[in-house]
Amino acid sequence: MAELTTLARPYARAAFEVAAYANSLQLWSDMLAQLANVVKNERVAELLSSPSLTGDQQAKIIIDLCGDEIIAQMQNFVTVLSENKRLSLLPEIVGLFEIMKAEQELTVDVEITTAFALVEETEKKLAQAIKARLNRDVKIHSQIDKNLIGGMVIRAGDLVIDDSVRGKLHKLAEAMGS
Repeated sequence: MAELTTLARPYARAAFEVAAYANSLQLWSDMLAQLANVVKNERVAELLSSPSLTGDQQAKIIIDLCGDEIIAQMQNFVTVLSENKRLSLLPEIVGLFEIMKAEQELTVDVEITTAFALVEETEKKLAQAIKARLNRDVKIHSQIDKNLIGGMVIRAGDLVIDDSVRGKLHKLAEAMGS
C-alpha cells in the first residue's frame, strides 16, 4: 500500500497543482473520481490489462468511456498515466488529491462511528468541538456499528479518538495482560 502511495504521489501533486492554478479543484476532484471508478470497473480493468494495447490505446479507451465529462487537460493527464502504465493508480491518486484539496480548503472529513444514531444536536456539537480543536471546517460522516456497544470512535485524518465501550474494554484487557 505504501508503495502505491509513493508511485501515485507525483501524479496527484501534478494534478493538484494544475487544478489549483486553474482554480478548479472541485472540477478536477469530480473528474478524477469518475476516472477512478471507470478504471476500477472489472471489465475495463480486464481490457486495460491486455498486453497488446499501447498506452495511447488505453488512454483512448478511458477517454472515450468518459466522453465529454473530462476536459482536455484531464485527457492529457490520462494519456500521461497510460504511457507510464499508471492508470491503475487512479484510485490512490484520487485519495491523495482529496487530502491536498482538504488541506488547501482548510477542511477535514470526520468519520464518527457510534453504536446508535446520533441526535442532530449532538452531531453539531461534536462538529463544533472538532472544528475548534483542528482549526478547520468539518464535514461529518456518521455511521453505526452495533459492535461498539456504546460510545463512539472519531477519525479525522491521522487523529483517532476511540471513546467506545469496546475500545475501553480492549485497553483494559491489554493493561491486565501486561
